[in-house]
Amino acid sequence: MTERRIVIAGTGSGVGKTTLTIGIMSAFMKRGLSVQGFKCGPDYIDPSYHTAVTKRVSRNLDSWMLTHERVLDIFTHGNRDADISIIEGVMGFFDGKSPETNEGSTAEISIITKSPVLLVVNCESMARSAAAIVKGFQMFAEGPNIVGVIANRVGSEGHFQLVKKAIEQECHIPVIGYLKRDVEIEIPERHLGLIPSIERGELTPLFDKVGDLVLETIDLDKLLELAVAEPLNEKNKSSMFEKKQDTMTRIAVAKDAAFNFYYPENLELLEVNGAELVYFSPLANEELPMNVDGLYIGGGFPEEFALTLEANVKTKESIQKAIIEGLPTLAECGGFMYLTESIETTEQKTYQMIGIIPGKVQMHSYLQALGYREVSGLNDNFILSDQMGRGHEFHYSSFIANENEFSHAFKTKGLRGVKQEGCLKYNLVAGYTHLHFGSNPKIAENWIRKCLEYKASKER
Repeated sequence: MTERRIVIAGTGSGVGKTTLTIGIMSAFMKRGLSVQGFKCGPDYIDPSYHTAVTKRVSRNLDSWMLTHERVLDIFTHGNRDADISIIEGVMGFFDGKSPETNEGSTAEISIITKSPVLLVVNCESMARSAAAIVKGFQMFAEGPNIVGVIANRVGSEGHFQLVKKAIEQECHIPVIGYLKRDVEIEIPERHLGLIPSIERGELTPLFDKVGDLVLETIDLDKLLELAVAEPLNEKNKSSMFEKKQDTMTRIAVAKDAAFNFYYPENLELLEVNGAELVYFSPLANEELPMNVDGLYIGGGFPEEFALTLEANVKTKESIQKAIIEGLPTLAECGGFMYLTESIETTEQKTYQMIGIIPGKVQMHSYLQALGYREVSGLNDNFILSDQMGRGHEFHYSSFIANENEFSHAFKTKGLRGVKQEGCLKYNLVAGYTHLHFGSNPKIAENWIRKCLEYKASKER
């Protein structure tokens, strides 16, 4: 028995991995195949593209936030019943957490999942030199299995044939196709507000167009042949997705265009540990659902919808009241921002938010934080207690507290050292860090335990 899976890797950032990944997914969908998408690293945006194209929830494979065993668990859980799994790489093939190892890189994911690799090469202004680049990637490390090449940004069919002949002669792997540099494809920058446009279907014509271009100039039959791999034989191993508890509690989840950054595994781990998830929309001015014992407000773009969020008093008051009364709540990044007193945009306009967290958020035109975080709980943080988790930060805003005595929720360790961040108040755990529950599944267990305590206190 065989499976089909392939990694779409790049020689560096900006070589066209995302465009080609989306195009290949779209092309296979047009041929009637069931396609499962994955993304190396912690990014939320690219998986949203995959999900829109394939109609299956795309998942992150991150070998720094997660153990190798849990990466495989997520992969085998996600690719069930798919005809082919397509794993989009991150940055350059060997780029990860450190310049000294492959940790957290696309190369490491390809090894963990035993996946063949297609290398995307920007061939603009070169011919034989492309072979030198490919050979360097082949020889750099043992383990990765580079089985073919896609030439991107070639000038013409003739230019492609020069590149193809050089690479196949020197590297002994096939060049299975190309995209021209002058085709009118422009995948939008990963700007704020992008996901809402995907959900509205505004990018569907673009996805269709890229799929048609791939059908014209990339040999999909050869790609299917190269993607054949032996099964990973993970099916009989224990999985973090196995049901552990019948439904015991209800957790409300804010989910709309303003709040949509959730790892699917976080939600699934809550469910298998006994939570029923009840979704609601702050943007639609919906009140917190009735009879819930917990609240999850994930990341997103509250600053893009600040005017509406400010005006939606019914939602704000219901959340504020519930948190003050002790509802066990986790708020990450955008959710953390929503719970502060106000958000000031880059246009110097200030919008009033919920006001639970004493301080304000200020937006900037440049990144304020980016990178992986090793996280521990502070001050009786019920999510982590005395345990560790892993996650990442990515935000353009800064938080300014307005109280001298401020109870932080987390101690985080990143490339630039250790810091305290977030806020712990009532039964609220809030901060900029996006936690991946797969890094420590006890996060879900701890949270549900707290929800059950809260539920019991209401019934007394």
